[in-house]
Amino acid sequence: MATPHNQANPGEIAPRMLMPGDPLRAQFIAEQYLEHPVCYNRVRNMLGFTGTYKGVPVSVQGSGMGMPSIGIYSYELFHTYNVQKIIRVGTAGGIAPQVQLRDIVLGQGACTNSSYASQYGLPGTYAPIGDFALLEAAAAHARRLNLHWHVGNLLSSDTFYDDSNSTAQWQKMNVLAVEMEAAALYMNAARAGKQALCIATVSDLPLTGASTSAQERQESFTAMMELALEAIITEGD
Repeated sequence: MATPHNQANPGEIAPRMLMPGDPLRAQFIAEQYLEHPVCYNRVRNMLGFTGTYKGVPVSVQGSGMGMPSIGIYSYELFHTYNVQKIIRVGTAGGIAPQVQLRDIVLGQGACTNSSYASQYGLPGTYAPIGDFALLEAAAAHARRLNLHWHVGNLLSSDTFYDDSNSTAQWQKMNVLAVEMEAAALYMNAARAGKQALCIATVSDLPLTGASTSAQERQESFTAMMELALEAIITEGD
């Protein structure tokens, strides 16, 4: 059952998963929120844990940075380990003027400059979207928790250091924030017939230069984590 990137045995990974990019953030979520977490993966230090949240089995595992990395891990989780639902919890750079530091963005869709969809041989341009039931559950909990949140398009970019400085071009299409993984996750979920959503906390504003610290990104974006956990266990999602 193990893959080249995951040493888990059958039954060690829950059907519901949170997936941050940083494996240390996965460890933080497991230790802070899961009951009786057990580490099932240490291959390449891409830590994965399974425990329970409010009595529901939940796993949390790092994805690494970028679409190739989350593409590998989410593919194996969907196809080899039969994970049914993945919510990516990560950071994003705010693009739209109304999006500010520490706001939460629910990725209804994910624009991309990646060629990830080319593998499917489609006769047109594919539009990656998040799962509506997960999105609906996340929005309901965001309202209940009185969070400062937005819903709309993300940009999943292949480049962190963009030589063409193209981020501002996406602002005119009301793209809310830029990150590096959601589009590939959404495509993998669609191909596998599974559910996926990206919930991101705004860690920086690339068009203004404002940013949060690396330590804050790793450990203090707890509202996003709690929102994702509530959404992933909601019945009927």
